Amino acid sequence: MTSILGIGECMIELSGAGPDLWQQRFSGDVFNALWYARAYSEPDAEIGFHTALGEDPLSDQLLAFAKSGGINCDDTPRIADRRPGLYAIHLNGAERSFTYWRDTSAARMMVRQPGQLWQKVAAADVVYFSGITLAILPPDDLGELLTGLVQHKKQGAVLAFDPNIRPHLWSDKTRMLDMISKAAAISDLVLPSFDDETSAFGDATPEISARRYESLGARHVVVKNGPADTVHLADGSLTRFSVAPVQNVIDTTAAGDSFNGAYVASLMRGLPVDEAIRTAQGCAGQVIGHKGAIIPLAELVV
Repeated sequence: MTSILGIGECMIELSGAGPDLWQQRFSGDVFNALWYARAYSEPDAEIGFHTALGEDPLSDQLLAFAKSGGINCDDTPRIADRRPGLYAIHLNGAERSFTYWRDTSAARMMVRQPGQLWQKVAAADVVYFSGITLAILPPDDLGELLTGLVQHKKQGAVLAFDPNIRPHLWSDKTRMLDMISKAAAISDLVLPSFDDETSAFGDATPEISARRYESLGARHVVVKNGPADTVHLADGSLTRFSVAPVQNVIDTTAAGDSFNGAYVASLMRGLPVDEAIRTAQGCAGQVIGHKGAIIPLAELVV
């Protein structure tokens, strides 16, 4: 039995459901990836999520939703005076923008009870985290997370990192780039999106992004680039994979997250890289044909 542990936040998602009408769901980049990893994993695989939540009814609903998707949130820290973060999706055609309310979210406290976290890390075959995980943590907690991941991961486990660069979450660009680079340097698998990389690091091509992460120490890099080719780098060799066109793009929310979850799960099932990438591209293609980040598992074609 294999196990994947995600470390990050899950928020209350509001998406438009008609004039002056909002639909409530739950979402967050790491959580989204786990949702799709569950769909593409073997039935007996353990999919776990470490975050922090409040003791309020919405936190209870969030935990129930995670459980309904086969995601284990046992020993989730509960912070009495905190609540889940909240965000609203605004669509312009299929492209999205967001408004966030997360400054005092419980997820920012997820490393405050580290004993629970390190036990989970030590048991996982894959530990998945993101640049948003880094960005929402207080500085001391962020340092403890990066140090602890190296100290506590078990022999042969994979650290998988999506830089998911969100400048508005960082007070200082230099620190943002430094922390993203430090996280990538301890990771085995890095899963960047090229639009983030060119905006933040000035990379001219996806190949440059892949080589930069390789130079930091990543053994395996997959650069997502929307409808353009996916670039794969391992053992010094670069390969490009074309993306099948998606005819009815409705909402690109969680395109990268779903790719990551399906890709990691496919590798854990033993699929070769080319099949894993095709599977991940197909998953992302389904997700962008629906509103919101999460497709009910019953509606996902696996």
